[in-house]
Amino acid sequence: MRISIASGKGGTGKTLVATNLALSISDQPVHLLDCDVEEPNAHVFLQGDHIDQQVVHLPIPKVNQAKCQQCSKCSDVCVFNAIALFDKIILTFDDLCHSCGACWHLCPHNAIEKIDKEIGAIDKTKVDNITLITGKLKIGNHASPPLIKKVKGQCNDGGINILDGPPGSSCPAMEAVEGTDYCVMVTEPTPFGLNDLRLAVDMVTALGVPCGVVINRDGPGNVGVLDYCREKGIKLLMQIPMDDRIAKSYAKGTPLVKEEPAYRDKFNQLYQVILGEV
Repeated sequence: MRISIASGKGGTGKTLVATNLALSISDQPVHLLDCDVEEPNAHVFLQGDHIDQQVVHLPIPKVNQAKCQQCSKCSDVCVFNAIALFDKIILTFDDLCHSCGACWHLCPHNAIEKIDKEIGAIDKTKVDNITLITGKLKIGNHASPPLIKKVKGQCNDGGINILDGPPGSSCPAMEAVEGTDYCVMVTEPTPFGLNDLRLAVDMVTALGVPCGVVINRDGPGNVGVLDYCREKGIKLLMQIPMDDRIAKSYAKGTPLVKEEPAYRDKFNQLYQVILGEV
């Protein structure tokens, strides 16, 4: 089973939920996949034995100027403007390239070959019954969805997979959530939290993924979130209170279920509720 953890905005507590949920499942192996490749942080809370690192590449075009006849076919088919004809010279712009392959497949003179461009890496760490898969986007690169897709390729189809997604509701978040069996939406009881929760729910609805809501830093002001969940028929999965002890535990990099053992049962109950929803 694949459980994605998402939110409409950053800082709501996705990693808090993802790591503690993973630590509370003890009856079978768990793969925790940190898909927030621009700023992964699950490894701060789950430190174990490093197993492997895999460098991830994307194909990009390289033009052989000697073969090129300046016909502009490649620039005409590139919808991302990553390749262009300037004064009888074809120029490529790697940062705009989406690796669709149209230019090298359609060049009538075979003047374009594909070369590998490093976009990041995937680290694998073992922590008890948890395998932590961490995607790390290379500094200066922006192509996070392809790297997220590679991270998702490390899912264990025979066990439980928890995907800690990036914030927001744009392409990276959609890539992380797409194809999962259930999405846990983490929000906070603020106007910003409610506004971005609406956007995130619209996203998972469009993807056809069932979802429920966890309210983090719960306290006064959550009426709007609760009303919205009732209005949309979204299940309220868990409420994590505004508590200094939780904040201190998180600041130290200590998982909540280890600092406050009573939360292990609460997160295990969350897991059981999710099983009942799928």
